[in-house]
Amino acid sequence: MAKASINEIKDLMKATGVGMMDCKKALEEADGDREKAVTILREKGLATQAKKSGRVAAEGIVTSVVEGNVGAVVEVNIETDFAANNEEFKAFVAAVAKTVIEKNPADVDSLKAATISGGDKSVEETLQDLFIKIRENMVIRRFARFEGVLVPYVHGGGSIGVMVKLDTDLPTDKVFEVGKDCALQVAAMNPSYLNREAVPAEVLENEKTIIMAQMAEDPKMASKPEQVKAKIAEGKVGKYYSENCLLEQAFVKDDKMTVQQYVDSVAKQLGGKIVVADYVRFERGEGVEKKADNFAEEVANMAGTNK
Repeated sequence: MAKASINEIKDLMKATGVGMMDCKKALEEADGDREKAVTILREKGLATQAKKSGRVAAEGIVTSVVEGNVGAVVEVNIETDFAANNEEFKAFVAAVAKTVIEKNPADVDSLKAATISGGDKSVEETLQDLFIKIRENMVIRRFARFEGVLVPYVHGGGSIGVMVKLDTDLPTDKVFEVGKDCALQVAAMNPSYLNREAVPAEVLENEKTIIMAQMAEDPKMASKPEQVKAKIAEGKVGKYYSENCLLEQAFVKDDKMTVQQYVDSVAKQLGGKIVVADYVRFERGEGVEKKADNFAEEVANMAGTNK
């Protein structure tokens, strides 16, 4: 087992971001072969990553970017907001988004297998290399890719990412502002659907069932004729649309008009067609159940392990 020199250790530390003792041990185990030492560190990193995979990664970054007429919204999670502010992590998220734009992967697994944009390793290999440096569980959770006239928006430094797709016969620079306003609406109001036609029939039926059940429990409503109750139910369904469908929501910048009316007014003013064709909204960590870790207990466990 060859003894590692100070310069070799420094070189490996610089290349991997790993601590001095780990680099020294890896070089000695690899008999001074730098590439083999990097592989050993990666393998150890993978083992640690596997141990940490049970830890919840609910922080991170959601980004939304457009290049030409192709765009991507990507969410990459990590354990702490401190690590999410790491410049290398931010660069990795940006490269993942660019990979989605360039490679058009079918799903997350295909994305992880693809060669990362600007590099010669796969997205997954790049993630594992980064893990060696950051030492936190990282998850590429989801992405969406669009083609067409697109307007991106990122809120709160990566807490929410939105992409709005427009169908228009006007120049992109003319419709950017209306697209941005719609993206802000999506970020703020979190609509579930684009329009009433997009609401699934079963969702609508369930809503009507709930409304009818509520009226049956109301003494003032229970005695009313069924046709009257049906009409009232239809009115309440209309309210459901106005709360949950983007184009029927009250426009946040002017609640005297709906989003659809706002878009139509801009289209008329510009003398062309503007249609909000689609959108996506990712909120960082939504749906991820965060664990309430006992920090003191975790430190005690680590201390016990290291004895």
